[in-house]
Amino acid sequence: MKLSPREAEGYFAKPDGSRTGLLIYGPDAMRVALKRQQVIAALLGPGAEEEMRLTRMAGGDLRGDPAMLLDAVKAVGFFPGPRAVLVDEAGDAAAPTVQAALEAWLPGDAQIIVTAGQLRAASKLRKAFESHANAFAVGIYDDPPSRGEIERSLSDAGLRDVPGDAMAQLADLAQELGPGDFARMLEKLVLYKRGDSAPLGPEDVDAVAPRSTEAALDDVLNVVAEGRQGEIGPLIRRMLAQGTNAVSLCIGATRHFRTLYACAADPGGPAQGIGRLRPPVYGKRRDRIFRQAQAWGPNRLETALTVLTDTDLQLRSAGQTAPAMALVERALIRLAMLARQR
Repeated sequence: MKLSPREAEGYFAKPDGSRTGLLIYGPDAMRVALKRQQVIAALLGPGAEEEMRLTRMAGGDLRGDPAMLLDAVKAVGFFPGPRAVLVDEAGDAAAPTVQAALEAWLPGDAQIIVTAGQLRAASKLRKAFESHANAFAVGIYDDPPSRGEIERSLSDAGLRDVPGDAMAQLADLAQELGPGDFARMLEKLVLYKRGDSAPLGPEDVDAVAPRSTEAALDDVLNVVAEGRQGEIGPLIRRMLAQGTNAVSLCIGATRHFRTLYACAADPGGPAQGIGRLRPPVYGKRRDRIFRQAQAWGPNRLETALTVLTDTDLQLRSAGQTAPAMALVERALIRLAMLARQR
């Protein structure tokens, strides 16, 4: 049988021990591996490896010894509890062996869990599971973790008090990070909050989130918008070392000041303007943008955008001879000085 993504998420959290088998396939090996890890932990519980209730084998090994899968499925365990046989990185070449094991399976045998890469609809391996009355096939694609998946991961780790702003921040990070990086970030978050009974806040997420080039850009722009011109030079040198170029920095600055202008120029004031931003902002970043927009006001923000537009035109001018990053740094210092004017 074939499971839809929504059905699969529930099944991964609470797999049925009476099922014959499960096929997890998809183009992203990391996403497939994470789902495989989740379902095995939920199915077998702790200590499965030590108690020899989980047998692992590679799909390529079945060619040389087709009987090894069925032997492992039928083997009697030394310890009580559910058992499983994991066949990793199988392909259509393993389909006959896997199908024979599925057909020979009886209640009490080890469950057959198979992982594979991208499989076509006509794949023999897919058909073996999809046509079986007591087995499931699940395709894992490149969609980021859903809100429900994130909530489940945090709940399993003991973090259940997660307010909406922190959850929205995690959902945004799930869109930006790869599955492995996001899973490692959640592990760090759980360790960071160990022994802390306070609700999870955006500042906790910020403390463990990977520091990207985008985060470094935010640091520079906050320094500029808050009038701390003495900190601009060191931050720009750090961004240069990370490979950031002048045009990217100018574009990022323009985007930031346009956001501030959208808040400050809103007919309902910055408080309503910040609520209309798309995509929305949360937590400390929301508070910071609100304070900056309120302090600058629409008139000075118009001046700031003019400075940045002129700088961008200079950077793109064919006759420009001055160092590009020096032009941008000078423009940002001008803006920081403008921020201090009242």
